[in-house]
Amino acid sequence: MAQQCTDFDLDLEERCRVLDAWVEKKRQAAVLECEAMDLLGERFAIHERDVVGNGFHRDAMYRSMVAEFSAAGRIPSGSIEYAFADARTVSEDLPAVRDAFAVGRVSAGHVREICRASAVVAEAIRNRRVDADVMGVYEAAVLVFAERETAARTAAHAKQVAAALAGETVAERHKRAAGERGVKVRSVGDGLALLTAVLPEWVAVAIADRLAQMTKQVVRNRDRESAAAGDDEPRTDANRNASTSTSTSTKTDANAATAADEGKIFSDDTFATDPDTDSADASDVVTDTRTWDQVQADLFADLLLAADPSTVHGTGLDNIQGRIQVTVAGTTLAGADDRPADLDGHGPLHPDIARLLAGRNTGWSRLLLDRFGMVTQTDTYTPTAQMRRHLRARDQHCRFPGCRTPVHRCDIDHNHDHARGGKTRIDNLAHFCRAHHTLKHPDIPDTHRWTATQEPDGTITWHSPLGRDYTDHPTHRVMFI
Repeated sequence: MAQQCTDFDLDLEERCRVLDAWVEKKRQAAVLECEAMDLLGERFAIHERDVVGNGFHRDAMYRSMVAEFSAAGRIPSGSIEYAFADARTVSEDLPAVRDAFAVGRVSAGHVREICRASAVVAEAIRNRRVDADVMGVYEAAVLVFAERETAARTAAHAKQVAAALAGETVAERHKRAAGERGVKVRSVGDGLALLTAVLPEWVAVAIADRLAQMTKQVVRNRDRESAAAGDDEPRTDANRNASTSTSTSTKTDANAATAADEGKIFSDDTFATDPDTDSADASDVVTDTRTWDQVQADLFADLLLAADPSTVHGTGLDNIQGRIQVTVAGTTLAGADDRPADLDGHGPLHPDIARLLAGRNTGWSRLLLDRFGMVTQTDTYTPTAQMRRHLRARDQHCRFPGCRTPVHRCDIDHNHDHARGGKTRIDNLAHFCRAHHTLKHPDIPDTHRWTATQEPDGTITWHSPLGRDYTDHPTHRVMFI
């Protein structure tokens, strides 16, 4: 007897059709982007022929070529210059990346990040610090990662691979780049301006993290005082989003980590703030209707102009400090070598900065690695603390595919719900940001609810409501190439 097709089955089929069609269109778009890149390569080859015997006018001819494509494509000249540089890099140094791009296995964003990071390897080759075939090793190591990850994650991975292959080149590049720091202001109209600061990456990450923590505290105090004052007025959607972005924790971590060949060290300093001290006047808080971004911008201005946030913006912020996590070889930490450190989730860090940060942290605990670079255990035995240290070091960010929300802004989730018999074990725990964590909540209808399962090696497979599986692999903290 034939099984009758229900409305739900038809609806599910339609949603799957739309998803598959979208994925295919994105693949086709990547193929077209590759063809466009090839055309830039052809045009640059013409330019190279044109400048033979005309070296005096080489720069003018190049600028003219860039201006022509910029005008024709209505694209900023700086973006066109980058596009030409990427086309040359792919054509000359990264043939396998070009082949993957040509069939849509990677996107234009992936290619851009792979090309940018390859400059470190190219410089090392030019300076004869490494052999020319190292570029092929770089390409192979990055491409296999890019074909299963987002462009943002590929960028961080590519920087790590390039740093490992180029050795001390990274430290020298960072030393030179530090001289380029500065601040610029550009008007964006309607009385607004864009303030841009070029800073060492670890400083910028810490600043952004501290602002996020302070904003969270302001919103928390505002909601508490609003409730105490009996404010029953509904918030706007923007403010509701700001409120739901906060965490219930008032503790912050100043994190750093180091890795030796035989193990890794992780520091965990905690600074507690008291949200109930020196509360702002209730009348000020109740009338505060700013969004999360607006609060963050106001705090940024206060800290720069007055060196301290004003009272109306909330209190209990004095002890909030920016957080970053650093991985560095134990031999580098001891001064035996100058191998690059790693600013987790971002890329290489100058070893001198890593040593400076290490000297400012206490309470270090060593994390041991297996031969593949995966964290397996700590050298202290307090089950909960050990598991948390292990998970922080393993995950680095939210474990939903493509998400890069750092672990200190994530929840530790039981992949198999604890209420349904899930065990509190390493292979059943992972960091999920609030937005992705809530996708698994039981109160979400089954037609929209996601589930996640984890393998012993930390690989997590997300199961979508459409019956699709999406896999996220843990990041290896030490690479052997």
